[in-house]
Amino acid sequence: MALFVTCLVDTLFPDVGRATVAVLERLGCEVVFPVEQTCCGQAHINTGYHRDAVGLVQKFVTTFEDFEAIVAPSGSCIGSIRHQHSMIAEKAGDGELAARARAVGARAFELSEYLVDQLGITDVGAAYPHTVAYHPTCHSLRALGVGAKPLTLLRSVRGLQLIELPNGDQCCGFGGTFAVKSADTSVAMLTDKMADVLSTGAEVCAASDSSCLMHIGGGLSRLQAGVRTVHLAEILAATEDAAP
Repeated sequence: MALFVTCLVDTLFPDVGRATVAVLERLGCEVVFPVEQTCCGQAHINTGYHRDAVGLVQKFVTTFEDFEAIVAPSGSCIGSIRHQHSMIAEKAGDGELAARARAVGARAFELSEYLVDQLGITDVGAAYPHTVAYHPTCHSLRALGVGAKPLTLLRSVRGLQLIELPNGDQCCGFGGTFAVKSADTSVAMLTDKMADVLSTGAEVCAASDSSCLMHIGGGLSRLQAGVRTVHLAEILAATEDAAP
């Protein structure tokens, strides 16, 4: 299987990529990192630059179409690959690329859905002795429909106490360029999300998208709230010998 590490993980949160590989290799997967990979084009697509995204779709398809599975620590990027790539190719009038994109998208998985649905594993052998509130990101929840899969994985982590996050299905307010173009609305949504996180008394706010964690974590750090944001992959990679 191939690891699609995503732009944000590659540039800002490399430990999430390492943790994803650690979990998959622990479970016996042979993980390949195609060095030719680039941005999936989600930022361009969501901002309306569809013509500019065609080349990125072509690059992604060419890079990953020979792999039987593509896994990423991001519901957001996988949502774009699975649901937007073929649409972009069709709008560009390239039916062949659209068909190839659909085939690749069908083999692209967010980490938790790959573990639970494809490998049939809910206990990855992790240990993480902390209280954790999980924020289900919008794309993983709505675009991919991962449902309770991340929660199922977290409940099997030794020492972890999972605390329900009030209004968990509400957006944190990031939304990529939405946070830039509609900053006031984004901050208001973030304020509500932080209040919900803090009401749980949890030590850690977890999620499956680094973008949302960056947004929530930035707000919490400015409040000096003492709550850490940690990616799902990093929790699943933790063991009793090296639990943070």
